[in-house]
Amino acid sequence: MTTLPNCPECNSEYTYEDGAMLVCPMCAYEWVPGEENNAEEEKVYRDANGNILQDGDTVSVIKDLKVKGASSVLKMGTRVKNIRLVDGDHNIDCKIDGFGAMKLKSEFVKKL
Repeated sequence: MTTLPNCPECNSEYTYEDGAMLVCPMCAYEWVPGEENNAEEEKVYRDANGNILQDGDTVSVIKDLKVKGASSVLKMGTRVKNIRLVDGDHNIDCKIDGFGAMKLKSEFVKKL
């Protein structure tokens, strides 16, 4: 019995063969065996307008956002300086004056 590789996206061990492809039932990622190392692509993060974001950019919040654990909201138009892009469910790590360290999704900001 041959062992199949873990999913390159979510590292799930429950992959299965579908013809020439391998499929992950956990995240629905499909790939051809042996090509997962060649597909190393740098992630591109885009703001709400489609502009490419980079580490150190300054962005602005495009809508009022509720902040868990805080009694106030993050207001539309708040400037966020020196962002850091990360992988995960939120794309941006930053520090906002008056709020402290925050994690934001790139779909709720626009590049300035």
